[in-house]
Amino acid sequence: MKPLFGALFIICSVMRISFAQDSIPALDKSPMDMSYYPANYPVLKVQDKASVPLMARVIYGRPSKNGRKIFGELLEYGKVWRLGANEATEIEFYRDVQVKNVRVKKGRYTLFAIPYEEKWTIIINKETDTWGSFKYDSKKDVVRMDVAVEKLPESAEPFTLFFEKLSKGISLQIRWDDIKVVFPISTL
Repeated sequence: MKPLFGALFIICSVMRISFAQDSIPALDKSPMDMSYYPANYPVLKVQDKASVPLMARVIYGRPSKNGRKIFGELLEYGKVWRLGANEATEIEFYRDVQVKNVRVKKGRYTLFAIPYEEKWTIIINKETDTWGSFKYDSKKDVVRMDVAVEKLPESAEPFTLFFEKLSKGISLQIRWDDIKVVFPISTL
């Protein structure tokens, strides 16, 4: 009798393990994306074509418009937003930078935004590895900067973040729907 129970236990255990391995988590509707400055830095690095040192990287959830009214409805004006979907957007600086006359030390930070119709407040915050903006704590803000909102002639379906070169630094371009926001970051 003992050998029969032992065999049944082993068979049930193997079946349980094999069924558990067959399930794949569902794909997220807002996939994670990443942008570097300089653009495509990892590829340039492995090709020995990186001529500019790595300055910044942003990791974010990329939601889509999906026929929704974004600003003023899905994203309420005057409320803190994680600047993307799912996990709060994170920015990493690979050297000290300056934002609005504040020195921001090399390291990893979370980006939040407070959208309004005519301007956005962009926030660099010390808290990392957090989901959404549910536990946003303004006491952990490193710097806040108001930036103008520019209306675009065409609507962008996916939320997109990317860097562009400026004369004395870079900017983080934020685009979604018919909105463009430019967040300047100065080099030291």
